[in-house]
Amino acid sequence: MAAAAAAAAPGALGALQAGRARLVAACCARLGPGWRLPGSLTGPRVGPAMWARGWAPVAGGSAPRRGYSSEVKTEDELRVRYLEEENRGIVVLGINRAYAKNSFSKNLVKMLSKAVDALKSDKKVRTIIVRSEVPGIFCAGADLKERVKMNPSEVGPFVSKIRAVINEIGGTQRLPRAIGISLAKELIFSARVLDGQEAKAVGLISHVLEQNQEGDAAYRKALDLAREFLPQGPVAMRVAKLAINQGMEVDLVTGLAIEEACYAQTISTKDRLEGLLAFKEKRSPRYKGE
Repeated sequence: MAAAAAAAAPGALGALQAGRARLVAACCARLGPGWRLPGSLTGPRVGPAMWARGWAPVAGGSAPRRGYSSEVKTEDELRVRYLEEENRGIVVLGINRAYAKNSFSKNLVKMLSKAVDALKSDKKVRTIIVRSEVPGIFCAGADLKERVKMNPSEVGPFVSKIRAVINEIGGTQRLPRAIGISLAKELIFSARVLDGQEAKAVGLISHVLEQNQEGDAAYRKALDLAREFLPQGPVAMRVAKLAINQGMEVDLVTGLAIEEACYAQTISTKDRLEGLLAFKEKRSPRYKGE
């Protein structure tokens, strides 16, 4: 299945994987006042990423919702949508805390954790798209208005819970690992706000797009990437993700050994044999994740 992971940079579309799943995190908003690099979600190691000028409508392509009142029901702060037909296997997680700029509250973190736990065990889910349903913002980090009301003893466990949720959906890396120590220090010490072009230039995202008339260019790109992921073998993708993530933390020789060990896990699988047979018969493989 695909694991979800929200890209920590607003305006970013990250293709990530966690556990048995793959995530495409889409943000159709400009990196701006709602997000600063020193925030709690700074510095994920993201795969292909994308930024689109402007904002995106709610998942599903309907007109954007501009409601910034505090009347949004807590159960509506995270919307889970299972796509059908040719997009079957793709799930969209829409963050919808407009009045708080999609910041992480206790309730939102709880909902994300519950959703991710459910999706991890759903073998029919192959790819997850995490997107903002709020014009002009992806995620402002932690909800500081809520945090200021917390007892000191609550803060540490809450921050740990946020980190745990992010780790469940893509595995974050510190900013220096993504862009280097010198530049990371510069950005963190200055609390500089980046736009899409600047974020791409330093390696935080991979794509910068012109917004479309519908306002959902980033989401459409996320769908395109998700559709590319769907035909690939779940077993191969799972061990490839493991080899990449583990290999990044060690020297080359050890990394190659990890790669070999990961490949060994695929040898006895039905998916590997199906891939070979499909190649021989010149047809598309029919993988089952076994």
